[in-house]
Formats: sequence, structure tokens, C-alpha cells
Amino acid sequence: MTLNRHAQRLLTDADPNPIDFLNPDGDADVLLVCEHAGQKVPEKLFGLQLSNSDMDKHIGWDIGAAAVTKKMSKLLNAPAILQRYSRLVVDCNRPPEAPDAMPEIADNVPVPGNQNLNAAARQQRIDEIFWPFHHAVETAIHSKRFRLVLSIHSFTPQLGDDARPWPLAFLYRGDAATPTRLASYIHQEQPNLAIGMNEPYQIDDESDWFVPQHGETNNIPHSLIEIRNDQIEDENGQKVWAAQLALATTQLLDDMK
Repeated sequence: MTLNRHAQRLLTDADPNPIDFLNPDGDADVLLVCEHAGQKVPEKLFGLQLSNSDMDKHIGWDIGAAAVTKKMSKLLNAPAILQRYSRLVVDCNRPPEAPDAMPEIADNVPVPGNQNLNAAARQQRIDEIFWPFHHAVETAIHSKRFRLVLSIHSFTPQLGDDARPWPLAFLYRGDAATPTRLASYIHQEQPNLAIGMNEPYQIDDESDWFVPQHGETNNIPHSLIEIRNDQIEDENGQKVWAAQLALATTQLLDDMK
């Protein structure tokens, strides 16, 4: 019976834990989250039958987001929870029932390993990757150690014919104060920087998870931070933005006391 249950699992001993809990004993009272940190694919899914070049694109992960999160964690001495699997396996910032949680086509690229998934195959990804990651985030928030939770993402410089002029953006809904204050601290350092507020996306219950489920449900100050990925595709850019965001976060925490 045990062997049968193991055979039905998606993740094997060769696969990493979905959760990369970095610096869990860090003493900062901000929790950092990165849902699209990784490019891993479970062994049983054979790389979703995608090329490495496709997986390296934004469809596979948020370029630079994990590196910025890790550098912020070090600068702030803050715990950070990163998700190791590709957003194409299951998107951990979408409700699991969302149409693009396991997309058959991503930015005009067919994803063979996501074609015609049955309910059982979808549920494996949800049970073994999506829920363990979010339970880890919820457990951390419920510990009451943190006064602030931030989710770090990146976005493409262009979508179709539409250029995206903002190097940095904040996404929010019920809690407008937190991102507004973070943006004001950034402007103190870079007064001419174009910061997108609820750009290039808007939050809704049908397509988002972090803000509605972790921020709003727990009534904790929060924001989703988006950095344009051409700003953080190399280490120098990652260092610059991690330092800028860590400084703004420190200023916010100081002002919240």
C-alpha cells in the first residue's frame, strides 16, 4: 500500500522540496516571498518537453526575482520563502483553478507537458507544490513575528506592442498605504524614477493569490513588488535594486514603529 501511494506521487526523491526557506532565523520583522523563483520541473514531467531556452524566458520564471529576494534577505537579515518549481508546472501566484495556473500555451509558446492534463494530474501539482508552499507562507505569517510581508516579482519590458516604461512597480488592492509609502521612499533616492502603481497588472481574486490570500486575509501590511526584468538580469542590477528596496523597507519598518 505504501509503495502504491508513493508511485502515485508526482515528486520523487530526486526532486527538491518546493520550499526554499532562506534565513529562517533572521531577526527582521519583514517576511519576503518569491513565488516564481525557480525553473525546476519534476522528473516525471520530463522538463514539460520544453527547450532550456524557452524555460529561461519569462514564461518559465520571474527573471532576476530570486536573486533580488536573496540579496534583500541578506541585507535585511530577513527570512525569505522562495518556490523552486517553474511557474509552468503550477503558478503559485494564481488560484489553482485559474486557466493560466498550468497553461497549455504561455506567451505564444506551446507547453507540451501541460496539454490535456486530467484532473488527477492537476491535483498532484496542487497538492505537492502549490499547497506546501502556501502553507509555509501562512505558517510564517501566523507566527506573528512579522509586521510586513512583501512578494518579489519581475515583468517583461514589453507585452505585445505595448512598452512598459516603469523600471519598478507596486501591485496592491486593499492596502494602498504600504506600497505608496515604499514608493515615496524610493522617490527620495530617485526622484525622476517612473514607478508604476498597479502597473503593469491589477489585482483581482480570479488571477492573483498573494495579495488577496496572504496580505488581505491576514490583515497584515503587504505589497507585491514588480521589477522590470531588464533591470535585474545581471548581478549588478540585482545588487542595485536589492539595496534600494532593502533601504525603503527599512525606512517603512522604522516609520511603522
